[in-house]
Amino acid sequence: MAREPDLLQTYHMAGLPIAVTTPVDIARLLRELEQLEEFLVQASLRGAGTPVAVPRTSAHLDQLGQLNKLNLVSADDRQRLKLFLDAVKAQAPRLHVSFSADPPEAFIEKLMAWLRREIHGLVLITIGLQPNIGAGCVIRSTNKYFDLSLRQDFEKKRSLLRDAILATAGDMPAVAAMPAAIVPPSAPAAEQPIAPAPVLQPAETLA
Repeated sequence: MAREPDLLQTYHMAGLPIAVTTPVDIARLLRELEQLEEFLVQASLRGAGTPVAVPRTSAHLDQLGQLNKLNLVSADDRQRLKLFLDAVKAQAPRLHVSFSADPPEAFIEKLMAWLRREIHGLVLITIGLQPNIGAGCVIRSTNKYFDLSLRQDFEKKRSLLRDAILATAGDMPAVAAMPAAIVPPSAPAAEQPIAPAPVLQPAETLA
């Protein structure tokens, strides 16, 4: 099991929602939190008694606040959350995971749940595409590389696969030789007329 991440202990946070998976998600949350901070500061300058409608926040920010029991209207909670997100952006471990095609969202959620349970509670991932890897995936961190693709599996088992193919070919029944094509005998050459033997005449009598 993974050790409790130091950042969670330092900021007394429960963690990140499973839906918050990438560094881009963290950057968006920080921008949204800054916009909320600016709005509420401006609203406080208008004076007490002025009706203020708090802007609608994203589902990710709502989930983050609920998970960590934070009140986003509270300036102290917003500041605490901002410090936490800044630390996650700078220090959280990151993985780059490549697939041959875009994985479904449900699969990414299961993958993130496993990574944060078994690897690190604040791990972030970036999804990439490598169509030539077939099934499986390729995972990279700052100093590690794991090729879990079908392509790599075939490379490792190339000799085994070759031997299996050769053995299968050896077990195949021999193919009977096809009989030679029957060639009809060539037609006899046309008979040539035989010249008659010369008739020998008696020699002339010499005078």
